[in-house]
Amino acid sequence: MLQMLNFRRLHCALVCQNMTLTLQNFPHYAKLMRLDKPIGIYLLLWPTLWALMLAAGGMPPVKELMLFALGVVVMRSAGCVINDYADRHVDGAVKRTNERPLVAGHVTEREALQLFGALILMAFLIVLQLSWPTILLSAVALLLASAYPFMKRYTYLPQAVLGAAYGWAIPMAVMAVRGDIPQWGWLLFIANLLWTIAYDTMYAMVDRDDDVIIGVKSSAILFGRMDKLIVALLEVITLLLLAAVFMLNNLGLFAYLGLVGAAALFIHQHYNIRHRQREACFKAFLDNHYVGLVVALGLIVDLILLN
Repeated sequence: MLQMLNFRRLHCALVCQNMTLTLQNFPHYAKLMRLDKPIGIYLLLWPTLWALMLAAGGMPPVKELMLFALGVVVMRSAGCVINDYADRHVDGAVKRTNERPLVAGHVTEREALQLFGALILMAFLIVLQLSWPTILLSAVALLLASAYPFMKRYTYLPQAVLGAAYGWAIPMAVMAVRGDIPQWGWLLFIANLLWTIAYDTMYAMVDRDDDVIIGVKSSAILFGRMDKLIVALLEVITLLLLAAVFMLNNLGLFAYLGLVGAAALFIHQHYNIRHRQREACFKAFLDNHYVGLVVALGLIVDLILLN
């Protein structure tokens, strides 16, 4: 599979760009890519696996499964790099981000842009192994991933752009496996978008006070004292849309049990954030990994183990 990606072409391209990235600085690059904090990989990976399993009606094709799993890691890493580049002048004023590599001076702005370019090139080589309609869809993924970090300067709903960026792997995965995108594929995309707004609002609640001071916009600021209620409504709609997707695919009991597990986890999150404490909000955000996991487990049992 690695041979298919033709990494020799990647090496040549990097040399031609006169890259200044060095192996000695890789630990800082890894931190810039958040490889030490895989929560973003999980939150992007689980919905992609949902889409692959639903599109295949069972175990996804090995090729698509491996390519999308690798693509998730690469694109999430690229998103983190361009996010830190966009926030390089404000991260120092936020308690949670004031030790990031760009702020601390461990990585230069030029290195960050070169690393982003290298990751995007790698993602392009990965997507070239898929069908042409999927390759065309990938252009939207690149646009969304590049635009999201700058949206917090212009809109109080950058989380919606993040949701679209995180969820775009869903139509890509469905197209790669089926050759088309049925109605349920777009419903799944919308469900994931709303779920992303919900959990990223809890993430934004951690930084709300700092963001107000430095002038950065977020859904947590927009929602104000209605934040918990709106997050809960978004989660309820997410579950209803997922149930609709499962009905359209004629899924069985275990798929719906996965949704019951997700609902229980949502309730637990809201209990934890009832006082809006920073640590509790961050913990609730992290726990959304388990929401994606239990839904995936329900699909695995229903579509693979029982078939």
